[in-house]
Amino acid sequence: MAAETKVKKDGKKKKTNSKSREKQILVIVESPGKVKTIGKYLGSSYNVKASMGHLIDLPKSRTAVDVEHNFEPEYITVRGRASILKELQSDAKNAGKVLLACDNDREGEAIAWHLRNAITAKTKEVPIERISFNEITPQAIKDAVVNPRTIDEAKVSAQKARRVLDRLVGYNLSPLLWKKVKNGLSAGRVQSVALRLICEREKEVDNFIPDEYWTLEADFKSGKTNYTAQLVLWNNGKPVLKNEGEVKAIIEKIHGRECIVSDVRETEKTIRPKAPFTTSQLQQTAANRLGFTSRKTMQVAQQLYEGVNIGSSMVGLITYMRTDSVRISQTALEDVRAWLGKNYPAELPEKAVEYTVGKNAQDAHEAIRPTYTEYTPDYVKDYLAKDQLRLYTIIWERFVSSQMNNAKSRTVSVDIKVVSGNDEGLFRVSGTKLTEKGFYKVIKLLSSKEENLNTYPSLKTGNTVKIEKFRSEQHFTQGPARYSDASIVRTLEEKGIGRPSTYASIISVLLDRYYVTRSNKQLVPTVLGKLINDVLVEHFYAYIDADFTASMETKLDEVEDNKISWPQMISEFWNPFKNTVDEVTKKIESYKGTLDEKTDLICEKCGKPLLKKLGRFGFFLACSGFPECRNTKSIPLAKCPKCSGDIVARKTKGRGKEFYGCTNYPECDFISHFKPINQNCPKCGFFMVEKYDKKNGAHKVCINPDCDYLHSADDEVTSEE
Repeated sequence: MAAETKVKKDGKKKKTNSKSREKQILVIVESPGKVKTIGKYLGSSYNVKASMGHLIDLPKSRTAVDVEHNFEPEYITVRGRASILKELQSDAKNAGKVLLACDNDREGEAIAWHLRNAITAKTKEVPIERISFNEITPQAIKDAVVNPRTIDEAKVSAQKARRVLDRLVGYNLSPLLWKKVKNGLSAGRVQSVALRLICEREKEVDNFIPDEYWTLEADFKSGKTNYTAQLVLWNNGKPVLKNEGEVKAIIEKIHGRECIVSDVRETEKTIRPKAPFTTSQLQQTAANRLGFTSRKTMQVAQQLYEGVNIGSSMVGLITYMRTDSVRISQTALEDVRAWLGKNYPAELPEKAVEYTVGKNAQDAHEAIRPTYTEYTPDYVKDYLAKDQLRLYTIIWERFVSSQMNNAKSRTVSVDIKVVSGNDEGLFRVSGTKLTEKGFYKVIKLLSSKEENLNTYPSLKTGNTVKIEKFRSEQHFTQGPARYSDASIVRTLEEKGIGRPSTYASIISVLLDRYYVTRSNKQLVPTVLGKLINDVLVEHFYAYIDADFTASMETKLDEVEDNKISWPQMISEFWNPFKNTVDEVTKKIESYKGTLDEKTDLICEKCGKPLLKKLGRFGFFLACSGFPECRNTKSIPLAKCPKCSGDIVARKTKGRGKEFYGCTNYPECDFISHFKPINQNCPKCGFFMVEKYDKKNGAHKVCINPDCDYLHSADDEVTSEE
């Protein structure tokens, strides 16, 4: 570029380069985690800044929705964010162009819309464009920059409708709960439906009465080989063994009888790989395989998406993690097929494997996949934290395996007949093994029962076998399981409640409000949660119905598709809802104080009785002399084995993880990471705690490390033991 000549104040001329006067392009992203990665990709001509999420939103102090004038929302700068907005406006004034690179979903589009308006209000000269991308890679970012678009007003309208809808529901139901139940409570449109599902499941759990039943197996010997087979037919019907006596009666009849192999069947099965992850599938699999909560899954996925240092370069390892689609881009398909062609050519299908997108999927984003197939888990393991590597591994394995050949298995089932007079029994043993590994060749962390199969029995029809031993076992029918993170997400998705971006927050809100607690990775409603649900179900049944909530999600989609205006959608909902709120407020009885319990404990400050009350974080003790006496304390759970003080629940700083410590701290440093139960050890007198592991389930253990007392949680402990 030719040099320009500029006259200085002293009259002398100096040469300048016009390139030095070119203004930087301002790129605004949502998260600060993306700034460094995208900044490296774009270079010094770009100034990448983060909005830190929403800068403009509805105020928290009031409803801020004008129901008389088309439900127009009253937006303000979010408290504490004015300095960020001011800095972005200042940067925009000095920029040659502004690129709004917020997430490519409804919330991101709304953030971009607010930023555009706020910047335009300060300066109309600077051009503002919208860019979007599905992955943070050099090519994806550069493609986005050269292909800007306009802001999707329909998507903004859908976000505005959802925000207004949730505000009208929450800010009308919550005051009713404050007035009739307890101060500080809140209710949400989607969270209340999830709470109802959890409470209804808890009722099923409470009402379930288990039935006893028994199973009978026998060890058969053929030559030098033993096989264990289960009784599957007795007198041509399924055996119904209700007690041990019925099992013994069958054993007496067939003991010592000749047994003959009556049938041998072989079946072939094709096992197809699963589609790449959607958000809900990732959360479910991470919960089941890795023990992650939905919130943790999304936090770790965000880190992988925004960028991780791989050697000297910053790399976004996965695509956008909020999606309900299994669609894969052509570029990604070519990449994975090229990698498979080099590493597993025998397992590469002739054509790319296609997966059907669900009928309710918005399909705005691809499935969750690695950005580069060549970044295998082994390649990146030295650069990732443990949880990052585990989550990345299942994403990589799921995606790569989805484009490989099917696996095949063979199952052999052997029927062994035994006859005793007029009675006839049939025992069955079967085994399965893979005959073609197919896509299982790349799967390690996601390996399943299909891959870890038994060998099958080598018996032939007509073989005589001998019963070596009988094995009978008592069982009880299992009731419905409480919801876990994985199962509640699956249910919400199946019922069309919420969207990929909301699943984790729905669970988090219920936990934060103490409507639900986690116990052994299961979601259990609290006393408060049950009361709130009872009130909402009795008086707002139609509005916390799963079908109704799903229909509202459909209408939000229709707003985004320009099939209905957002004020029209809100209007159809608002009038009947407001009438219901007004009627219920007049007639509903007050539940205030119903959760308080009297205790025998005395306030050490004023001498009045202490009450057991329910707060935001659970039950606590408070003086009945409130407000004159404001003494509160934690509820004692056990006696300290070191100093006889009280053991109470406490929380660590930072993450707020619960533990149990002595009230005489710091003089006494005793702590337990397991919750005490209302029971002392019959051996040493220390308090008992409940532990949980996959092998033993829930079981009780003495807190004394020198005591070996251990028994099942179902066992009764009495003072006579």
